[in-house]
Amino acid sequence: MGKFVVKETANGGFKFDLKAGNGEVIASSQIYKSEKACYAGIESVKTNCAAEVEDQTVENFEVKKHPKYEMYTDKAGEIRFRLKAKNGEIIATSEGYKAKAGALNGIASIGKNAPDADTVKQ
Repeated sequence: MGKFVVKETANGGFKFDLKAGNGEVIASSQIYKSEKACYAGIESVKTNCAAEVEDQTVENFEVKKHPKYEMYTDKAGEIRFRLKAKNGEIIATSEGYKAKAGALNGIASIGKNAPDADTVKQ
């Protein structure tokens, strides 16, 4: 079972990582100014994680409504995704993957792990 791990950053902000049952980080948040805002971000991921995927790696991709996952190719040529909430704000981002299948597995893992994940503070 997955878990959200909340930690304070060096500059006094807060961020979270969603970790799978094996401890691997599936997605990470932005840095929030307050711990309360960080916890609100976690709730937003739980609420929005069943979103559709907008595959921006292909030409003429179909634009999806928010909430959605945007899958894209970064400057290094790796595939990444970001989860956007209903208001269009980015609430979680992934690491880089060598193949689209890896990114799609990451998205599926969020859908599987996030809804019932516990939250722990480090």
